Amino acid sequence: MKRSLKSRHIQLMALGGTIGTGLFLGSGQAIHSAGPAILLAYIITGIICFWIMRALGELLMSDLNYRSFVDAIRVYLGPRVSFITGWAYWACWIALAMAEITAIGMYFQLWLPRVPQWIPGLLTLIVLLCINLITVSAFGELQFWFALIKILAIALLVLVGIGMMLVSFKSTSGYVASPENLFNNGGFFAAGAKGFILSFQMVVFAFVGIEMVGMTAAEAENPRHVIPRAINAIPFQILLFYVAALAVIMCIYPWDRLAPSKSPFVMVFNDIGLRGAASLINFVVVTAAASACNSSLYTTGRMLAELTSTSHRPGIRLVSKLSRNSVPALAVIISAGVIAIAAILNLIMPGGVFTVISSIATTSFLFIWATIIVTHLRYLQSNPQERSFKVPGAPYTDYLVLTFLAFVLVVLCLDKQTLGALIFTLIWFAILAVASLSQPRKQK
Repeated sequence: MKRSLKSRHIQLMALGGTIGTGLFLGSGQAIHSAGPAILLAYIITGIICFWIMRALGELLMSDLNYRSFVDAIRVYLGPRVSFITGWAYWACWIALAMAEITAIGMYFQLWLPRVPQWIPGLLTLIVLLCINLITVSAFGELQFWFALIKILAIALLVLVGIGMMLVSFKSTSGYVASPENLFNNGGFFAAGAKGFILSFQMVVFAFVGIEMVGMTAAEAENPRHVIPRAINAIPFQILLFYVAALAVIMCIYPWDRLAPSKSPFVMVFNDIGLRGAASLINFVVVTAAASACNSSLYTTGRMLAELTSTSHRPGIRLVSKLSRNSVPALAVIISAGVIAIAAILNLIMPGGVFTVISSIATTSFLFIWATIIVTHLRYLQSNPQERSFKVPGAPYTDYLVLTFLAFVLVVLCLDKQTLGALIFTLIWFAILAVASLSQPRKQK
């Protein structure tokens, strides 16, 4: 593969992969569950994600020949674990992309309410597939501008919201923009401890994909400089965007009036009478979902190519073959074909697809993150002295991360829908575990 991804590409690529549906659509459900206390849930999860990213960064910097973090898992935990993790990670991003194209269909309902939900998402997927087949630099440029649009939009939203609070703007429904809205409707912990705890399912979903920078190691222009810089910046940037944006939303509009099934960003500007602004925000959230889907296509294509490259069957190895532009074209096409199944699901059950898919993705990513942390612990045991890009507080922070992930796993058991997603994910991992028996026990 060609090292064509620059620093700005990688930083905004990982940022674009996480600031998407989880913020613009999923935050409505999270706010409905926890109320203003959702801000604390985002802060806690953001800190945990920073430690996950630093552990990932230290693994990648320990050997610049790693194509992705799955190579590190293969070295420290063995081929079987890396086989399970690789295929699980591919499926994670497939589920994530399905959630994104589902969200695109839901967003388009504001403009085209009579158009079936599955059509806009499928058309978007086809366009993104064509771009991903050109060159990795074309993908990087598209992702850069996608991410830049939504970052600027969120910054503008925060500034407009602050301005509305300064002038005590009054909406058509009679609501006055003020920081007091965070505490007026039942207080900061209005939904109680149970609501706060249950909100972590959707909050964690908002951060899934943050580890995507670990997939760019083989195509980064200067990995030793670019990857640490991106890892150090991204968690804080995401934390700032999530906390600041949602705080402003709940200040200019009562949190208990936000519908869990709609984007709070679009709903707020639509209901306060700024319909032109609502359409503009809707354009931004469509761009955000397309950006995250773009990240998904990139990641699934590279991971599928890596997983099939070591097969002893020539037909399977063919999937990993690079095109003239050094892109794993067949792997990208196959991944896009699987993602397109979401269009069928939206045709059959348009109302429940997003929650089901997001729950499955969240559950699967918990296991992926836990595997990264366990790999880092094994790395620390093997390399107590020779370390670069050290994780602050390790190994204690690793144990803290594993405790948090176990806590979220318990939270998923408290709701029938997320419990079903957890059981489905466990069955999928069991199937992968059986399939991994064909792999050698130790790294050759």
